[in-house]
Amino acid sequence: MAQRFLQLAEVSEILNISSAQAYALVRSGELPAIKVGGRGQWRVEVTELETYIQRMYAETRSFVQAHPFGGAGEE
Repeated sequence: MAQRFLQLAEVSEILNISSAQAYALVRSGELPAIKVGGRGQWRVEVTELETYIQRMYAETRSFVQAHPFGGAGEE
């Protein structure tokens, strides 16, 4: 059975960001997550992480299209 939820440490490893950055994404609501257990540990559903990644690809595409790479004088 495939893993449904990831710990924030796993999310930070997948995205190659710090644990603090992963926590900030969750706390800001940018990356949906749930708190589970007596200590309230954060868990991110794999599908939510994939949705977040796809959204970042779309935002990056839009940014690149709006800000084409090139020097002055290029046609």
